Amino acid sequence: MRILVFGTTGQLARELLRRAPEGVAVQAVGRDTADLTDPAACAAAVAATDADLILNAAAYTAVDQAETDRATADLVNGEAPGAMARAAAARGLPFLHVSTDYVFDGSGTRPWSEGDPVAPLGAYGASKLLGEHRVAEAGGQAVILRTAWVFSAHGKNFVKTMLRVGAEREVLSVVDDQRGGPTAATDIADALFTIAAAFGKGRGVPGIYHFAGAPTVSWADFAEAIFAASSLPRKPVVNRIPSSDYPTPAKRPGNSALDCSLLVKTYGITQPDWRKSLADVIGELEAEA
Repeated sequence: MRILVFGTTGQLARELLRRAPEGVAVQAVGRDTADLTDPAACAAAVAATDADLILNAAAYTAVDQAETDRATADLVNGEAPGAMARAAAARGLPFLHVSTDYVFDGSGTRPWSEGDPVAPLGAYGASKLLGEHRVAEAGGQAVILRTAWVFSAHGKNFVKTMLRVGAEREVLSVVDDQRGGPTAATDIADALFTIAAAFGKGRGVPGIYHFAGAPTVSWADFAEAIFAASSLPRKPVVNRIPSSDYPTPAKRPGNSALDCSLLVKTYGITQPDWRKSLADVIGELEAEA
């Protein structure tokens, strides 16, 4: 199977490139070939490929910056995926697209199901929801995989930030009233390869699915787990604070927990234990250091 992946340097794209199963050839497309602010260029890349499946692993992920740069966020997260999806549908190619928990307003305590009402709190979530709408409107064989709290040994993420700051401070204040399922980019990549394989065998089922790590925790819980799994000689104390004590330009969802049962039922992909994946990521980071 040949897979055309949009994205080369992001957390997920890097894992897709290095975790491709035997018999799967991944061709990654970067900005030099298809700038995500140019939807027509993205569509042209799909039209020209000899791949069997298209996978969009690229996104505008600067949540706070999106509040003042909404036009770019909408282009990259909304219109570009739509152009990819339409070009894929025109050729009869399956299209896999990654979305986010930020399409929900974060209310309540129950994990969000695929059919729950969407109501983004900010520009980033709205841009990702626009992408979902554009992909659905394309009418092809598309899977939208919503995920949350992505971490890896690459790029910018909460794990790397905590390890860096934790080595410098004795006490860290971390938000304790936002809850979600940390999800390793490695696990997302593996899930996407499983879905791609199903399409390759003619068994793919289009639709929206949720995928996140388990168990659900707060950011403060996650921080403590990071320090416990690390080899920092002095573990910082986590001071648990409410979101109101850490204001940001974009409001974050309080409840980012995702109900992943539909993905289990349809593709047999179970929720990964993020604690195991966290140990692997920290091991990789410390080996590199």
